[in-house]
Amino acid sequence: MELRYLFKKTQSAQGSSDAPKNEDQGPQTPQGLFHKCTKCGETIFSEELKRNLFVCPSCGNYFRMFAATRIDNILDDGSFEEWDNDIAESNPLATPGYEDKLERLREKTSLDEAVVTGKGLINGHPTCLGVMDCRFMMASMGSVVGEKITRMFEKATEERLPVIIFTASGGARMQEGIVSLMQMAKTSAAIKRHSDAGLLYVTILTDPTTGGVTASFAMLGDIILAEPGALIGFAGPRVIEQTIGQKLPEGFQRAEFLRDHGFADDIVTRTDMKDYLTDVLAFHDDKQKFKPGKSEKIKLPKGDKKLTPWDKVMISRGKDRPVAEDYIRELFPDFLEFHGDRFVKDDKAIMGGIATFAGKTVTVIAESKGHDTKENIERNFGMPSPDGYRKALRLMKQAEKFGRPVICFVDTPGAYCGLEAEERGQGEAIARNLYEMSSLKVPVLSIIISEAGSGGALAVAVSDEVWMLENAIYAILSPEGYASILWKDSKRASEAAAEMKLTAQDMKDKNIIDKIIAEPENLCENNMEAVVAQLREGISGFIGNSEGFDGEELAKKRYERYRRY
Repeated sequence: MELRYLFKKTQSAQGSSDAPKNEDQGPQTPQGLFHKCTKCGETIFSEELKRNLFVCPSCGNYFRMFAATRIDNILDDGSFEEWDNDIAESNPLATPGYEDKLERLREKTSLDEAVVTGKGLINGHPTCLGVMDCRFMMASMGSVVGEKITRMFEKATEERLPVIIFTASGGARMQEGIVSLMQMAKTSAAIKRHSDAGLLYVTILTDPTTGGVTASFAMLGDIILAEPGALIGFAGPRVIEQTIGQKLPEGFQRAEFLRDHGFADDIVTRTDMKDYLTDVLAFHDDKQKFKPGKSEKIKLPKGDKKLTPWDKVMISRGKDRPVAEDYIRELFPDFLEFHGDRFVKDDKAIMGGIATFAGKTVTVIAESKGHDTKENIERNFGMPSPDGYRKALRLMKQAEKFGRPVICFVDTPGAYCGLEAEERGQGEAIARNLYEMSSLKVPVLSIIISEAGSGGALAVAVSDEVWMLENAIYAILSPEGYASILWKDSKRASEAAAEMKLTAQDMKDKNIIDKIIAEPENLCENNMEAVVAQLREGISGFIGNSEGFDGEELAKKRYERYRRY
């Protein structure tokens, strides 16, 4: 079908006269050659604003984008095929004047409803696309909106296509009452069927995304993105303030607030959006083939010094020793980080995302300490909270859905033991990871790069194979803690280290790990090439060897691995 309104661009910029007039609802868009930013008051030429993708060049304020403009900026030229623009409206509550209002809006906006759906190409990648438009009853979700979105997911499931939706809505449509509420359940059920078919769903939350849309299809994406500064929430800020009688904090319910509290994978600017979505679609291309590279042989210089277990404890904690970010940078240069546990927070002690390795998409998860004091504090010295473990598990389950191998880097003195961690269920979060990792139906590899302490390490190390760097350690707790518990004297930590049998060779002798990665003396960022080469060769072999097993076989082998201890 032809997208009627996409080519009906009679204004030099967006149809400005149709923009919302209530300042509380977002930036106003004056009619004519100029637009005025309601945030900074700057007057901007329409053509300049259009070239800047409707972002104020003075203060970075985001103007709302019409569906036609959004489609034009995201999809390849001429590739869009609109779907379902002829669904008959209903008036289930017989609301007076409702049909007349809908007809006036159709004439004024050239839209048939508050969402446009169809399929097209993003830099050559086929996808289904839904775009909401606030001009049509503040993009409230009535029965036609719910029907269009549901049909899009049904067609996407049938044609095995990903779905991308740009959300923007004031919530449920009051004029349709309980029928509007039912659209939340209907769209969510269609998304579940699409997900069960192993297909990708991406949502981009734009200003505003509220109410029943937030509580249904907006927050169900495999990947959830947001535009900078977008208002996102279930209840509006004014309603919340009136209900609880308190002033809300600065930035409450904005995109940045959402990301910090674990509900968005990333915030992406309009300038970067098409390239970002291109990368996401490429990572989920079913045509990917694993292409193992040639082995890299690098001779390691060997030191003559015989190291004690306590020496290795000190080396594993060394401030110049490479951390997870360094290995990710060298092994996975196209790593795309995702954020948040979808519950409470984005814990920076755990990094996670997707990347390609030898032509195949993998999920990468790492316990992350950071390089310097500032990063150490920001990442809580690599001690994850429950939110970090839940983020890791979320990404592992996502990997299982899409059939991606999981590569984990382990580097933690242990799980964070603090008041908030206990309040949010530290023990439950670790237990849940052990439970779910034991039966993941994709290959899982864990690499201990430095210090692996207690259940905080095991929570990302229930794997098909576990490797250790030569001078890394793996223990039930720190030597200091061990000495304090058994001998009531933490100063006997070096003695405890010897008794605990915590070195890589000790782990290999007990069949706890599968491989030791040789290190140069004084391993640091400047001499890590040989370690990276071993890891690259080993990971290639691990993925190649795993391809011969289906998910049930992998889970069975993993169960048997831990059953023998």
